[in-house]
Amino acid sequence: MYELTELLDFNELLKTPARGLSLGQRMPCEITASLLHSPKTLFLDEPTIGLDAVSKIAVRQFIKKLNFLCGTAVILTTHDMQDIEALTDRILLIVKGMILLECSLAELKKRSSARKTLVVEYSGTAPEIRDGLKLSEAKGGRLVINLDPELLTVSEAISHFAAQTDLLDVSVSGITSEEMVAELYKEYSI
Repeated sequence: MYELTELLDFNELLKTPARGLSLGQRMPCEITASLLHSPKTLFLDEPTIGLDAVSKIAVRQFIKKLNFLCGTAVILTTHDMQDIEALTDRILLIVKGMILLECSLAELKKRSSARKTLVVEYSGTAPEIRDGLKLSEAKGGRLVINLDPELLTVSEAISHFAAQTDLLDVSVSGITSEEMVAELYKEYSI
């Protein structure tokens, strides 16, 4: 118990009644209680739900430290994509007891990384949208464009815009984690 409270840095909470603890203080205490018998595997269901940002980070850091220092396998069930990105190496998509997908987070991201969004800020004349690009939003000197990587590369798209107008800024982003999950739900008819 003392090792865990030291690791989590909440020695001062040991003398506080549970009813006097915030949710952010209770969660590490509950995780610690589940670790007192040194399990080889720890099952966590939505471990950061309802926590403030600082507490979420602390719980995630503790889980990673526990896994690294003690070798405890952590099985996490959650809908919180930030938890998934911060804590997982492997992903299992389980629906009605059947494993529909098993892969690493990197493989899942790679599988979904083809879709790109460009945000183009420019001054002067608005550039034309060519094949391989789909205009999503246009607002005074700013375009949000979806790129089809089958037809056009990011560098080709940027060159296309640079040849037509003065570029102030260009940012490129891939699919978000939430969009990845939504695509998986759609793919597997969940």
